[in-house]
Amino acid sequence: MAVQNTFIATAHAFTGLVDAVPASRLAGPGLGDWTVRDLVGHAVSAGLAGVLTALGRPASTEDIATPEAYYALAKTVDPAVVDAVVALSTTDARQWGARLGERPADQVRQLASQVVTAVSGTAPDALVTTAAGGMRLGRWLPTRTFELVVHGFDLAAAVDLPFEPPVDALAESAALAARLAAVTGDGRAVVLALTGRHDLAAGFSVV
Repeated sequence: MAVQNTFIATAHAFTGLVDAVPASRLAGPGLGDWTVRDLVGHAVSAGLAGVLTALGRPASTEDIATPEAYYALAKTVDPAVVDAVVALSTTDARQWGARLGERPADQVRQLASQVVTAVSGTAPDALVTTAAGGMRLGRWLPTRTFELVVHGFDLAAAVDLPFEPPVDALAESAALAARLAAVTGDGRAVVLALTGRHDLAAGFSVV
């Protein structure tokens, strides 16, 4: 249950952050071409609503065995497919942002409560259907914690608010990023950067 508990604590932390976002900032710049509302919409879709969807679609096979393999898959498919997914993600972010209404925090809190209940009642080894295929919940959930942590930081930076994810969530997300770097060929660069031996290239990202 450790993975579930980390996700649940992160969901609560993210909900608290959204609750602190002033309504006057929702139409302002969020991340890239996204407004703050779009950014919240994306984080809610990927980190909360998507979990409910996956739990409602049991899988019969385990197609992806690790969290890092889930993200690494994007580096093995046709770039045109990735571009199409990114475009769909933007559309989804804006749709979810609009769906959250005038008081996004109220909707996020309600959704987070539903997700927490669903995750708490599901075994870690349950097979669920993700965007990459069938995965064990305990292997996939760290990717959702990662989404909430990373986009929580994006949101906090956009609206000048503090965001303190649980220590376990930070450790889990940092470890996931490092493992992803390792399996996609950037492990050496990340280890050297984390130990002060070398700087990462401008704009470097493991995802």
